Amino acid sequence: MVASRNPSDSSLLREAAAHVAGFLDYLQAECGLSCNTRQAYALDLRRFTAWLDEAGLRRLERLAPRHIEGFLRADREAGRAVASVARGLAAVKMFCRYLVIQRVFRHDPSASIETPKKWHRLPSVLGEEAVEELLIAPTPEEDVHALRDRAILALLYATGMRAGELATLRVEDVNFDLGIVRVLGKGSKERIIPVADAALRAARNYLDQRKPETPGGDKGTGPLLLSRRGRALRREDLFRIIRKYVRRKALRGNISPHTLRHCFATQLLSHGADLRSVQEMLGHADIATTQVYTHVDADRLKAVHKRFHPRG
Repeated sequence: MVASRNPSDSSLLREAAAHVAGFLDYLQAECGLSCNTRQAYALDLRRFTAWLDEAGLRRLERLAPRHIEGFLRADREAGRAVASVARGLAAVKMFCRYLVIQRVFRHDPSASIETPKKWHRLPSVLGEEAVEELLIAPTPEEDVHALRDRAILALLYATGMRAGELATLRVEDVNFDLGIVRVLGKGSKERIIPVADAALRAARNYLDQRKPETPGGDKGTGPLLLSRRGRALRREDLFRIIRKYVRRKALRGNISPHTLRHCFATQLLSHGADLRSVQEMLGHADIATTQVYTHVDADRLKAVHKRFHPRG
């Protein structure tokens, strides 16, 4: 067992912290990675450098493949999910490439490390009846913000947007005449998504109800979704709002805004949409990420077959 030291005495941690700060700036300025991704990488690198310090490494320039492999083994032994281990390795690999650019390393010590194959856990989805129950859960009799919350639920389900994308959506990003929304996704990549009429009506009803005198509440511009104080909702607010209505309808499972994104993709595919179109609407860089939804639908069909076929 490696003896622990006072982190404040570690020259490695001080050196690494300075490089990580520069790396995070690089990810934003040069790579255009989202704030959430940068925060996740920062946490992974903090764990990595702390492990290196515990393992006795004194200088970052002495990092070797065996150190990275040891870190991955420690992660697996700690029971971390394969996807989490893979993300941690991705952070380390990008960090090492950055240090090569900065001439801290002459050669990339992570180049020979293979990424562990991800086990794609099938995303949980709701049946269409459960989705409909959730969409109508906000009622004006019980909720001051019922029209806003109905717009949130309807837009998430109708577009497959991520929570962060909806939170930053502006009024001018919604074209009610053409029935589309302009979304700024990961890496500041813009995409256009068609929107169902029901979701557009929900958004319009909410905007019509918003008081013009609400601080920041100009109906033609600015953030689409506002708190009662007129401030833009945050991604965390959307998770809280969804959980509220999930509890009200007593729906089972860990249901979040991302669940409605899963429902959007799965139901498009089950009703005949082609995979490439769904990929574009979801904003996936790799179509392999979208293909998981074909497995979800196949799994659903098998369950239906087993339940209703006389020899199931």
